[in-house]
Amino acid sequence: MALLYPLENPIRTYAWGSHTVLAELLGRDVPSKEPEAELWIGAHPTAPSMIRGTQESLLQLIEADPAGTLGPYGERLPFLLKVLAVDAPLSLQVHPDAEQAAAGFAREEAQRPRVRSYHDDQPKPELLCALTPFLALYGFREPAESCELLDRLDVEPLRPVLDRLAAGDLKGAVGTVLDWPGDRDTLIEEIARACRKNSTVPEYEQAALLAERYPGDMGVVFALLLNLVELQPGQSLFVPARMPHAYLRGTGVEIMAGSDNVLRGGLTPKHVDIPELLKITDFTAVTPAPESARSDGEFAAPTDRFRLSVSRGGEHRFAGASAVLCLEGEITVRRNGATERIGRGEALFVPYKGGPVTLSGDGTAFRAAPGRPSRP
Repeated sequence: MALLYPLENPIRTYAWGSHTVLAELLGRDVPSKEPEAELWIGAHPTAPSMIRGTQESLLQLIEADPAGTLGPYGERLPFLLKVLAVDAPLSLQVHPDAEQAAAGFAREEAQRPRVRSYHDDQPKPELLCALTPFLALYGFREPAESCELLDRLDVEPLRPVLDRLAAGDLKGAVGTVLDWPGDRDTLIEEIARACRKNSTVPEYEQAALLAERYPGDMGVVFALLLNLVELQPGQSLFVPARMPHAYLRGTGVEIMAGSDNVLRGGLTPKHVDIPELLKITDFTAVTPAPESARSDGEFAAPTDRFRLSVSRGGEHRFAGASAVLCLEGEITVRRNGATERIGRGEALFVPYKGGPVTLSGDGTAFRAAPGRPSRP
């Protein structure tokens, strides 16, 4: 087994991606023909990173020697590291916790529905660190505040939603929105017109933009129940299980648990499983609290699935079972006589076996690592 593995990392093309952000990160002078949304660094079965100069993927490397690559962290890489280039809003979504994921996956394995909500039995906490100003929807606002925000639009058909909010019933308000029985196209058009008249209010401005992109989508109303938050470069936001959220605009580094479980709540042409969404969502109002990295460079992430840290210049030491991504300048990684240099947009994998690692150089590096051993 090698001590260090430089990687070739796949780009995922989704409609909400950018034609320029990842191209520039990877040193390409020409914008991409398709919108490039995510750069993946990891061992996800759909699109694993490849070991540079070989035909072997990081997934195959780990499967061939889990003890050497991951040590006590199990037999699968517990995280996926990404660079997100968000040029248009993503869908409103919620991820299940561990118990919900296990129960939902087992139920669907037995029932085999045509459209699945659970693709594995794992939870999917996430953490996003902004590289540019980054706009997101995150968690529910206090019901009274949302009631006032909607009431100011003076859209009479929304009265049933306002009544639920006035009673403090967030779950009932969301259920009313998602099960809307009437003409959705006309309602969203009316809301968009009202929002455009009050476009100096950030929440209204974003709702009008969402309505333009997703006409007739009740996710526009759902979005008005959520906190609108803007992260500044270097700030992070941890997204726990059951937290409704959506990314609207910006570039960031994201780390998530290795799961594909997503329950959507709107702003998408994809399947919205209303009963399951209402069952797993946490309807507690929250106040978003973006955080910067601690003095040791690590971001706060209350999960046992992953850790994320950043270093900007200097020399740093760490243990193996990590992925290192360079975003500025150049980074030199040394281990037991082996040396690799990575530049802007490049990454490498450090297996568990092989001794301590030294990272140095003038660049900015993000390091992803498992959160806790999966066995003694």
